[in-house]
Amino acid sequence: MGPEPAESAPDPALPRATVILLTLAAAAAVGFGLSALRGIVIPVFFAFVLTLCVHPLRRWMQGRGISRGIATGSTIAAVFALLAGFATIFIASLAQFSALVPQYAPQLAQLGASITALLESVGFGPEQTQAVLEGFTPGRLISFLAGLLGNITSLIGSLVVILTMLILMAVDGSRMPAVLTHLNYHRPHLVTAYNDFGRNVRRYMVATTVLGVAQGLFNWILLVILQVPGALLWGLLSFICSFIPNIGYFIAIVPPLFFGFLTGGWPTVLAIIVIYGGINTIIQSIIQPRYVGNAVALSETITFASVLFWAVLLGPAGAILAVPLTLLTRTILLDSNPDVAWWRPLTGDQKSLEVILKQEDEAIRARRARRGPANPGPASTPKA
Repeated sequence: MGPEPAESAPDPALPRATVILLTLAAAAAVGFGLSALRGIVIPVFFAFVLTLCVHPLRRWMQGRGISRGIATGSTIAAVFALLAGFATIFIASLAQFSALVPQYAPQLAQLGASITALLESVGFGPEQTQAVLEGFTPGRLISFLAGLLGNITSLIGSLVVILTMLILMAVDGSRMPAVLTHLNYHRPHLVTAYNDFGRNVRRYMVATTVLGVAQGLFNWILLVILQVPGALLWGLLSFICSFIPNIGYFIAIVPPLFFGFLTGGWPTVLAIIVIYGGINTIIQSIIQPRYVGNAVALSETITFASVLFWAVLLGPAGAILAVPLTLLTRTILLDSNPDVAWWRPLTGDQKSLEVILKQEDEAIRARRARRGPANPGPASTPKA
């Protein structure tokens, strides 16, 4: 008598294709909703990330016996001081840029004329070349920068939301350990996932901030030595773009190259490319992976795709917050549900693959060792 057939799994309630289509439809609806509410989503999430970053300060103070109210007030004051310092440098840099651009109006006009002449020689019409020429004016450059940053009203509104949410989140954060302890009895996997998310985001943001400050300072000093105008603003831009993986460097280098060409020509441009490239390679390719480690645990493909996705969805701020937003999405969809956590290696986490990768490396070395004696080189051929 043969073995009994295995019991077949119950049929799903919906066909797989239907589930996939419904999932994509739900994701599209959520994406459009987030994009429509970007004016609220971005400052709220930014305040949430800042609250996570300063949480160790509150925990350290409470561990020393300092009252909950004083610890909360100290964390709020620390974040406010950081934001105030950043805003001061930012406003001063913009003022410097607005005063700087009109001084180079003749050089801009000459550069625009050269480009339009080149376009005309290629075959572009007069209307297209005239549009390009009008773009090389101080007013257009300032308007372009203002369009990227948004109007003053939206910036002030976002800052008010950030500061208000920081106060409220700091107050609620003082009770968060008790909330997590309560939830741990009912949803331990959820608590573990969110604890890991907070720890990983905090490690990533703090390390990226420290290294971004170092990168911005080096670039600022370099531009001052090369006498590139607006050096402080471009150093600040380099710091901001350090939060944009893979493509931040290419964004940060464009304005220094442009103004370096206006003041020093091609030698200055080459010096900026070489030194900027060297600093970026050392910090982002050698130092940052060593200190950040596996905190992000995202593959390079997903990291780059997430920058593009969140930038389209939420604008430039989405590109800056792309990694924390992607980590939060993975925490909600994968890490908090143990039934689907096995998908995590597909996002770039290699902890579960260490044994398999080690076995593959050992198999490769074994095949190489077996092939070595079978194919002796010319040097190993015995002489007659």
